[in-house]
Amino acid sequence: MRSMTGYGRRQLSREGREITVEMKTVNHRFLDVSCRLPRALSFAEDAVRKQLSKALRRGHVDLNVSYLNLRSDAREVRVDEGLAAQYKEAIAKLHRQVGGENDCGLSFIAAQPDVLNVTVCEEDQEAVLSLLADAVEETLQDVVAMRELEGAALKKDLEEHLMGVAKLRDEIAALAPRVPLMYQEKLKARLNELGVKEIDEQRLAQEVALMADRCAIDEELSRLVSHMKQMQDTMGSAGETGRRLDFLTQELNREANTIGSKASDADITKCVVNMKSEIEKLREQVQNVE
Repeated sequence: MRSMTGYGRRQLSREGREITVEMKTVNHRFLDVSCRLPRALSFAEDAVRKQLSKALRRGHVDLNVSYLNLRSDAREVRVDEGLAAQYKEAIAKLHRQVGGENDCGLSFIAAQPDVLNVTVCEEDQEAVLSLLADAVEETLQDVVAMRELEGAALKKDLEEHLMGVAKLRDEIAALAPRVPLMYQEKLKARLNELGVKEIDEQRLAQEVALMADRCAIDEELSRLVSHMKQMQDTMGSAGETGRRLDFLTQELNREANTIGSKASDADITKCVVNMKSEIEKLREQVQNVE
């Protein structure tokens, strides 16, 4: 089981090229990737997204890539010969008209705007893609390792809250049989208050039976056991588990609500309140599971 929280940063150099990849992941309902690549690497975004989708199933991913090309063929200096000739001719004309020493040397002309221009050469896309893929893969290894470590801690916390739910479920199961008996005693006491001297025991038994049927929570208690068993199995399985755990948590909450609405017993109601608190803690933690 993995968490959706992870971080990784790797720097990789090869043949004069250097790439740094930083990745942060947090919880999200789906896989949501935000890529920030330098303009020179914009052609690689689709490949990076596909690589991430194979390694991660859920979570918001912030990916930042920086790139440095230190190769001698990374840039080219181009000379605008026509513009240089115009500068030389203009300065010579100025010398003839104004006079003075003509100090128009080569260095002076080269220093004039736009005579020399530095241009970035086209990248070897295949080489860059290979380097970037390796850097992303190494970063992913760190991210996945952290998500698995966080997942182990999440699993431990979920199991503790699940044990709390199971304990409260057992307490409710132990209290449930007394509800009809307490109702019977309350009904007798009420009839006595109303001055009824002779109680029809058969009619009383029918009323108690009807009430017991309305308040029966055996099915809900059984489903709680089933849902908890499925949660335990899911936490021990590989692959994407967060969605299933979220669904099972909703089902636990549904059963707890039904028990609370059926049970007319203060102690059971107290157990239900505590159970819902444990289930809410489960729900909060499940949101971080991949």
